[in-house]
Amino acid sequence: MKEPKIQWHSAFVSAMGLDFEENRADLIFEKEYNLNTKPLAIDLLVIKKETSVQIASEIGKLFKGHNIMEYKSPEDHLDIDTFYKTLAYACLYKSYGKTVDAIKAEDITISILREAKPIELFNYLEGHECKVRKAYGGIYYVEGKTWFPTQIVVTGELDQDAHIWLKGLSGNLEKGDIQKMMAERNHMTEKADRELADSVLEVSISANRKIVEELIGDESMYEALMEIMEPRIKQKIVEERKKGIQITVKSLRDFGIGEEDIKKVIIKNYGISEGDVKEYL
Repeated sequence: MKEPKIQWHSAFVSAMGLDFEENRADLIFEKEYNLNTKPLAIDLLVIKKETSVQIASEIGKLFKGHNIMEYKSPEDHLDIDTFYKTLAYACLYKSYGKTVDAIKAEDITISILREAKPIELFNYLEGHECKVRKAYGGIYYVEGKTWFPTQIVVTGELDQDAHIWLKGLSGNLEKGDIQKMMAERNHMTEKADRELADSVLEVSISANRKIVEELIGDESMYEALMEIMEPRIKQKIVEERKKGIQITVKSLRDFGIGEEDIKKVIIKNYGISEGDVKEYL
């Protein structure tokens, strides 16, 4: 059976929500912000409600009023073309203001995030009138011939305690990493925080199955893991049940069974109500 695609980008948005926890009320998060047409979408647009707000997270130190964030999963490449594509997104975003020059170029920043350091991209930039400066652990500012303040965040180099959720977006976690994430999640008191944490943990669990199999042997960890995975398990059961009903309906039709008789069969065998049965016919 084909393995389900890991939803890295959705978990990235959740991880950023937790990374900016101290300033979440000061920010507007627009995930997959569309630029005119669907194929052109910013992974995450973060808008300051007040431009004077100072972001506590090191990743937000560069931020201005409008902040474009491009996330590259561990499976994706980060090369010079990706760099220019993100730059193009920023240019398009600036040009789509409600009036001429409504969004000032100096009020836009670019952040590109990836787990591994893009050595070839750094070398290219250094050879083309740009300087790559390490501002913080794992955070590199691109200075020189750029139109917007730009940073490249190497999540694999970030501080574990300060950026635990972004570092969790990896297929190379150790048992202790997941245990720390689980402990952090279990200490959360806000429902919104727990939902964001669960979104990241679902991806971390999917990407690190061998480690998770070891953790399931621990009774306390098993209960916590099942609590996180239960919604996904229930959703899969619902999807499989729906697929089974659809196959049954198609088979009965292929045998020439009429719609009324098909309705009776699936109501009887699947316990579907009269009102819901139309969804399958």
